[in-house]
Amino acid sequence: MTNSLVDKVAIVTGAGRGIGRGIAILMAEEGAKVVVNDLGGAVDGDGNSNSPADDVVAEIAAAGGTAIANYDSVSSMAGGENIVQTALDNYGKLDIVVTPAGILRDRMIFNMTEQEWDDVIDVHLKGTFTVVKHASILFRQQRSGRIITFSSESGLFGNSGQGNYAAAKSGIAGFTKVVAKDLGRYGVTANSIAPRANTRMIGTIPDTARQMRDARGDREEAPQQTRINEADDVAPFVCYLASDAAENVNGQTFMVYGGNITLLSQPRRIRTIFKDGQWTLDEIGTMVPENITQGLKNPSPPQPPRQ
Repeated sequence: MTNSLVDKVAIVTGAGRGIGRGIAILMAEEGAKVVVNDLGGAVDGDGNSNSPADDVVAEIAAAGGTAIANYDSVSSMAGGENIVQTALDNYGKLDIVVTPAGILRDRMIFNMTEQEWDDVIDVHLKGTFTVVKHASILFRQQRSGRIITFSSESGLFGNSGQGNYAAAKSGIAGFTKVVAKDLGRYGVTANSIAPRANTRMIGTIPDTARQMRDARGDREEAPQQTRINEADDVAPFVCYLASDAAENVNGQTFMVYGGNITLLSQPRRIRTIFKDGQWTLDEIGTMVPENITQGLKNPSPPQPPRQ
């Protein structure tokens, strides 16, 4: 599938580093003209710098590709609109939107501040909406387009200490399913990726926290592998979803890391009890343990009090 994105114009948010950088570079190699968006802030969202986006643009240009930098924040509607407008002003059209931009402000829920909650929701969930909303107007009119959003295992399975991040990422997964239904009739696809990668965001999580999550089984079981999951490993599948070859893939969520690509199941019913009329509490107390909740695992069982 060499040159699979020739004549395409793509936006990649958070493309100055990590997963976004790898996607932007590979899309340019595949022939796309790329808007490299990055505010240039720290992992927690503080500060800004033009250097990350500029560096990626320079790297793409040195390899013979075409790209332009954009430094707007995805967390405002004006920022999302400006990012889309950058593509139109410089390349005259837009075909692909990829939204991996994100920050981390991990905290146990009983310690989390309102600001820590709001900032993570704004960048991840609202930041996905601001770009997708403005792009969707164009995509509906031209009856084509590719949208690839970024969810997370934290949002799909849960990670302790990431209430804000998990809420945003779960919201993105649900949002993407709706976008797929809203825009599918116009020839647009929307899919979401839950990645694993060795990025600077992952590097900020203390080893003790990762060990505790693994011990509790917070991470879904996966095939064993010996190599580190690199940020660039996610890019090939994103480029596939962005290509014409994936025109019928819509409304799906994929886990992608290393050499693994997994299609995740849609929510489905597992067990049901029913009767003609309302259940009484006594009936529920008898029927539910026997037919609904039997065998369920408590993801965080009570621990004995510290002495």
